[in-house]
Amino acid sequence: MSVFATEHGLAGFEFASGIPGSIGGAMFMNAGAYGGEMKDIVESVRLMKPDGSEIVERSNEEMGFAYRNSAIQKDGLIVLSVRFVLSKDDPEAITARVLELQHKRNSKQPVNLPSAGSTFKRPVGGFAAALIDDAGLRGYQVGGAQVSEKHTGFVVNVGDATCEDVLAVMRHVREVVLERNGIELEPEVRLINCEL
Repeated sequence: MSVFATEHGLAGFEFASGIPGSIGGAMFMNAGAYGGEMKDIVESVRLMKPDGSEIVERSNEEMGFAYRNSAIQKDGLIVLSVRFVLSKDDPEAITARVLELQHKRNSKQPVNLPSAGSTFKRPVGGFAAALIDDAGLRGYQVGGAQVSEKHTGFVVNVGDATCEDVLAVMRHVREVVLERNGIELEPEVRLINCEL
């Protein structure tokens, strides 16, 4: 989507360049990075009840966007389409901003290794990565899953990691940070049919 917007001289989507996932997932989680979030550019969302019985359109305000959250998470609706509010700008200027953000992401995040993205939500008044690093967990590994050496906010696959490997790393990180700082890290990644 970011590439399409850039090619057509539409600004506002730059922050989303490089965020993996679908538009539906972005609405569900109110995806964001580098100071931008979906809530900043969404006008309305067309949604369908899971049983297909009704299609509704919700405004930005009705979506209940919050940090890595939206009304979709509690309502269980399916995203059909999204109407964005973007502004016209010079494609070269947009490209320059996208490249700057990509450089930041590539220099600080482990984009060279498979991961599910940022593993834990940012706790109130701090950063998950800083808490994890301060707890001495940089490089902590179970099987093929590892707390990234490059950015401790990511659990990466360094070789044939299983789901259980990743969950074991996440559990250990949560336990150590809770014991050390009294802060319970909340997963940013969505866990389906499993728990920490």
